[in-house]
Amino acid sequence: MNSKDPLPLVTIITIVSNNVKTIRNVIQSVAYQDYSNIEHILIDNCSNDGTLEAIYESQEKISLIVSEPDNGIYFALNKGIKLSNGKIIGFLNSDDVLKSKVTISNIVAELVASGSDAVYGDLQYFAKERPNVITRLWRSSEYSARNFNQGWMPPHPTFYTYKDIYLQYGDFDVSYKISSDYDMMLRLLYQNKINAKYIPKVLVKMQRGGISNQNLKSMILKTQEDLKIMKKYGFGLFTVFNKSLRKFSQFFRLT
Repeated sequence: MNSKDPLPLVTIITIVSNNVKTIRNVIQSVAYQDYSNIEHILIDNCSNDGTLEAIYESQEKISLIVSEPDNGIYFALNKGIKLSNGKIIGFLNSDDVLKSKVTISNIVAELVASGSDAVYGDLQYFAKERPNVITRLWRSSEYSARNFNQGWMPPHPTFYTYKDIYLQYGDFDVSYKISSDYDMMLRLLYQNKINAKYIPKVLVKMQRGGISNQNLKSMILKTQEDLKIMKKYGFGLFTVFNKSLRKFSQFFRLT
């Protein structure tokens, strides 16, 4: 990126519902970035545990705060996209933090320099009560369409693309409660073949225990939704097996 070029506005969308324990870390993680042109949008689902109060404590660091009832994760993400002003969009969950203060600078530099439609990187999971203890590493790889048949997908929290891409190819499918990000990755990369560049660095740290792993019911629902999505794009049981195997192997790959 030429130093004389204006910095494109990056919108980071965070959705939250009753997560007072970690929301301050998320806000600080974005505010700490050395990239100077960030719009941080917080979409709150009427939290009543102190989350909203914590958000307003740092309101000078946040571009837009919306607190109102919504109809699920992907409904809220779609709302964030519609409200965004950024040329580039990424999502940061309310349990996650950006890996370092140069993360967004690195993302934008790679996106611009490569001429790609999107970029993505690696993701670390950390223990809930011990954020310095890494329990799992999701190391991605260079994109290849055939990898999806082998259960591959990029870590969605590390995925940054242009707002125009979402406007062109559509919203998150709100009929899915847990797996619509998987559907979106397949729609953009596999079905519509947008150009994506891999950044071989950890971009995001995620707290273990997300919605898909909360309990047995959530895990069953995620599996059912994954199967439905795989069938939609022409994948079979081989893909299901490999997707599970890839996740299992991440626990043994911590560096």
